[in-house]
Amino acid sequence: MEQKKPGERYNEIVAKLEKKYEVMGQDLSSYLDGLLYSDYLTYWDYIHLDTLLSLQNPKTSFPDEKVFIVYHQISELYFKLIIWEIEQITAEEKPNADFFQDRLKRIIRYFEQLVSSFAIMVDGLDKDQFLKFRMALLPSSGFQSAQYRYIELMSTDLINLVSAEDRATKNEGGAVGLMEKLYWRKGATELASGVKTLTLKHFEEKYMRSFSDLAVRFQSRNLNKIYTQNFKDHPQITELLRAFDRLANVVWPLSHLKSAGKYLRKDPDDIRATGGTNWQKYLPPRLQRIFFFPELWSDAEKAEWGTSDRG
Repeated sequence: MEQKKPGERYNEIVAKLEKKYEVMGQDLSSYLDGLLYSDYLTYWDYIHLDTLLSLQNPKTSFPDEKVFIVYHQISELYFKLIIWEIEQITAEEKPNADFFQDRLKRIIRYFEQLVSSFAIMVDGLDKDQFLKFRMALLPSSGFQSAQYRYIELMSTDLINLVSAEDRATKNEGGAVGLMEKLYWRKGATELASGVKTLTLKHFEEKYMRSFSDLAVRFQSRNLNKIYTQNFKDHPQITELLRAFDRLANVVWPLSHLKSAGKYLRKDPDDIRATGGTNWQKYLPPRLQRIFFFPELWSDAEKAEWGTSDRG
């Protein structure tokens, strides 16, 4: 194939740019003047590095609190990437199998990174420092990650996110009724009285409206719906969804549980001192039994759900 001369290539690009800005009712020469006078783009300006590095503001003088902050900020950025991939999948009017698979593979890679990064929490914090500085952070909690709830609501039908004991009961009140029974809402209640903790009250005040809106928006367009309507029994997509389901609902919660088991004492008085959240019943996946894609698992696999990091 004959290679174009530099001048020909330049003229071709200019012609395409003129057409682009003509459609917009704009003059190409004005944009070229802007390029002439604008500054060069730098790496630190492009990613807002100075702003990013200014977002770590510990509440105590313990050095490892900064590790704790950065770890959670990184986790939230991975959640943002996962949400972005799901949004791309669900925005397609006629989903393409190759595109669906490619985006699912990305989601799986992000979750694998999240799981492996939990070693920072399990092995990378001084226990004495952690148990002291965490008390200065109450009532805030990683429980209050709204983005993780967005991922759940975008991935599956609302009925699959209610508490295990409520899942088989008659649904009264439609989506509103189901929102009241979301499994995680029971994970931030006082151990003794069962009333909502301040952690849960703050979280609901901030985000429940957005959760409800998202649930309605994705009621007919979540990943589970897209799969059953377009790719049911597609072997590659099925396996990718199973991998995603296991990572999100078994491996990731077990990573949390491992961290909690190391740092949080088992004495009831100590548990109350951390804010009273019911993490012992909230974190174990064998108790919650959350499946984004329940039809993809056999009864035997469901029975073993969360008993190990393999299912």
